[in-house]
Amino acid sequence: MKLYGGIDLHSNNNVINLLDEDDKVIYNKRMPNNLNQILSVLSPYQSQIEGLAVESTFNWYWLVDGLMDEGYHVHLVNTAAVQTYSGLKYTDDNHDARWLAHLLRLNILPTGYIYPKTERAIRDLLRKRTQMVHMRTTNLLSIQNIISRNTGHSIEANVIKRLGQDNVARLLSVDDHALAVNCNLAVLQQCHQQIEILEKSVLQRIRVKKEFQALLTVPGIGKILALTIMLETGDIHRFDKAGNFASYARCVQSKRISNGKKKGENNRKNGNKYLAWAFVEAAHFAIRYSETIQRFYQRKTAKTKKVIAIKAVAHKLARACFYVMRDNVDFDVNKAFS
Repeated sequence: MKLYGGIDLHSNNNVINLLDEDDKVIYNKRMPNNLNQILSVLSPYQSQIEGLAVESTFNWYWLVDGLMDEGYHVHLVNTAAVQTYSGLKYTDDNHDARWLAHLLRLNILPTGYIYPKTERAIRDLLRKRTQMVHMRTTNLLSIQNIISRNTGHSIEANVIKRLGQDNVARLLSVDDHALAVNCNLAVLQQCHQQIEILEKSVLQRIRVKKEFQALLTVPGIGKILALTIMLETGDIHRFDKAGNFASYARCVQSKRISNGKKKGENNRKNGNKYLAWAFVEAAHFAIRYSETIQRFYQRKTAKTKKVIAIKAVAHKLARACFYVMRDNVDFDVNKAFS
């Protein structure tokens, strides 16, 4: 008898549900997040279990890795794509676990990519760098806002990065305003130091793989962005077309159109937010270093908002990078932005 499992995972517990081929519940129980206990209850059924569907929550690493190490066929569920019947009046964790097993049995379970364990830690280190960059930018903008609001003058980002406490006191006559800026400045400088530490560690431990070396020929993509794209992409051959990759990088609109009119939006969070950030960053640099890309950007800004124009450049870069990575060829700006 074949069994199909669904695991509804939470922060401190999980619900395990096993169904047979007739959709009958064979086992159902709430368990603490303890790998040994989970393996113990699954052990009697291991030879019959065809697969286990695990929710892609924030804390799935330990469970998926542990189950795979024991020989289970694990499916990482794309939770953003799983939809239950909207007419249901009541659902709970038991129902959710059973629903995952049910979809797995029918072979219609939307799944995500289980990133190789060996490179996951270094990928997460680059994600931590991205978080530090966002924090640095947040504090830099806060300083600009305080100075502009209280003096009427703007200040460039490069000037802020070189500011000291004495400079701040001269810029702002009110002590409370100066204290607020110094607070932001201290966090900004600390973020900058941590970013440098993370970059040094990453560059010492990993290099751009041979099949991704051509990414360095793309204007605006340096070593860190190339490593980010490489590690967030994984196996490029899991994407059938350039459009699939661009959609995964969140470079595709999520409009829902009917009879030529916009009726709403689909799930904009489908995809990889870190890959989306990487291509937007690359777009900002690309319009500085490539005249062809800059002209494309200027044509877009003449017709629409700058943020949409940057996203259009990111979309073009994402599609081009798909072929660069898949075919291992150098970037051709004329093909990408013709």
